[in-house]
Amino acid sequence: MLYYLFEYLEKNYQIPGAGLFQFISFRAAMAIILSLLLSTIYGKRVILFLRKKQVGETIRDLGLEGQNEKVGTPTMGGIIIIVFTLIPVLLFARLDNIYVILLIITTVWMGIIGFVDDYIKIFKKDKQGLKGKFKVLGQVGLGIIVGCTLFFHKDVTIREELTTPITQQEVIVNGPAEKEFRREEKSTKTTIPFVKNNEFDYSSLISWLGEDYKKYAWLIFIPLVIFIVTAVSNGANLTDGIDGLAAGSSAIIVLTLGIFAWVSGNIIFSDYLNIMYIPRVGEMTVYIAAFVGSLVGFLWYNTYPAQIFMGDTGSLTIGGIIAVIAISVRKELLIPVLCGVFLAELVSVMMQVSYFKYTKKKYGEGRRILLMSPLHHHYQKKGYHESKITTRFWIAGIVLAIVTIVTLKLR
Repeated sequence: MLYYLFEYLEKNYQIPGAGLFQFISFRAAMAIILSLLLSTIYGKRVILFLRKKQVGETIRDLGLEGQNEKVGTPTMGGIIIIVFTLIPVLLFARLDNIYVILLIITTVWMGIIGFVDDYIKIFKKDKQGLKGKFKVLGQVGLGIIVGCTLFFHKDVTIREELTTPITQQEVIVNGPAEKEFRREEKSTKTTIPFVKNNEFDYSSLISWLGEDYKKYAWLIFIPLVIFIVTAVSNGANLTDGIDGLAAGSSAIIVLTLGIFAWVSGNIIFSDYLNIMYIPRVGEMTVYIAAFVGSLVGFLWYNTYPAQIFMGDTGSLTIGGIIAVIAISVRKELLIPVLCGVFLAELVSVMMQVSYFKYTKKKYGEGRRILLMSPLHHHYQKKGYHESKITTRFWIAGIVLAIVTIVTLKLR
């Protein structure tokens, strides 16, 4: 909203400084500062309110050290992340930008699913929470919305280089001497890491359909989006098991995606780095900055010993947002690297459950690969303190983030 106000003031009254709001970097800086301040200052009040309403965590006895001390700790703290992300976004972001709109929808959509899940656990005294099929249905629904929007919306484009001009709408990049032109076009291209000429078009998978095969690329693209949204949100949900792990790991991931969004949406830097230029995607940087600020502010109260837990309200929302950002900046194939912590947690559960069922069927008694899943509980069982586990997972996340950023030039 402030963007439009200052745009009006600059255009009609030439007020000094009003033009600063035209710069994404300035608005992103304001967003992260405001979200950080709001989440740290008002986070304590949210904790007190939740404690007053007896919105406390119920703990299953898993035989883990320090587990009993967590009983009664306020949960549903994801409200802090959601609210104090949206406020700066509504103030500083361009609300007519399709990518920002998608992220707001994702935040509210996944926040509602997580809130309902936590509500059932706490107030209905049902430890299972929202049934798994309804969670998956919600994730699939979001995947369909995101996939259809990114595929069909006219503002979701990339800018392609051409050797000769085609229409008057083409943009000369390097001047008449080189005759290098660009135009915006709809495309399902994405980035393949560590590969020369690292662009891949999903539509090529159905090229056997004939000349008009690109019209049917949604048959590949939308199911892929659904899979990514579901996988990442569940991975983030499983990671939220010990103090500070999910919030800290997510902040690292989102900050890295913010770098990709900024350079991909900037024609100068995308040219310099020789990466795909995606018009209008740079505006996501404002949202990402606000999101990082709220995550760090929440982490202030969530580090060991945690004063509040994010609950599914936070973890499902975080996973959904990360997935949508990665797909929007065409870096979804980097998710296994960047979100390696989430992936390890998710795979550890899948391996444990699958192996237990297999051995129970074969030997009549279920056996385990790990002492306990998800992976962080395995290390707790081995005697590691949860603060040490969290810190080491953060370090692993930072290393993976560096590797991910290096892929900008390493091909």
